Amino acid sequence: MENVQLGDDVLWADSLKGDAEAFGHLYDRHRGRVFRHAYRLAGGRHDAEDATAAAFLELWRRRDRVRLIEGSILPWLLVTTTNTARNLQRAKVRHRKLLDAIPRRAEAEAELDPAHLHHDLSLNDEVAQALAVLKPLDLRLFSLVVFEELPLPAAAEAVGISPGAAKVRMHRARQKLKAALPRSFHHVHSPALKGDPS
Repeated sequence: MENVQLGDDVLWADSLKGDAEAFGHLYDRHRGRVFRHAYRLAGGRHDAEDATAAAFLELWRRRDRVRLIEGSILPWLLVTTTNTARNLQRAKVRHRKLLDAIPRRAEAEAELDPAHLHHDLSLNDEVAQALAVLKPLDLRLFSLVVFEELPLPAAAEAVGISPGAAKVRMHRARQKLKAALPRSFHHVHSPALKGDPS
């Protein structure tokens, strides 16, 4: 269809006029990128699917406040996805604490497969927990620059700050993450934790 070739700005304008097909094209165009971003932050397929759905729901619910960056709706979606993934992660932590507080029978614990007792201690969970040390604005900025590889000026505009302020925040965010992540993680993922964006 012709609509698929149109820019986000045109499709979004048509969506605001009630064109469901135009909104569908925006969804199809950006769903994969939004899902991959959510997966990196949420650490699991189910949570990533929930965060993706929530981001597109917020896109429509808050349509009067959506801002396109350089003609693209993707930066707004990615920032919103970061927020929804973070909220899901917090909910998981609260749920886990609740389950841990429930008394268990010793024999029931013994029946558990030892291989699954610590399944939550995955690399993705370590990253998600480390990212939780960042302030919400810094997390949005960091995820756009590092995970989505947006240019710093575009990422700064997406979160509503100046490029200079963004550079300072990125430097501080990297330092906080270095302190929060296991030392073994630094060697494998050092590019994400080194240097300042240009």
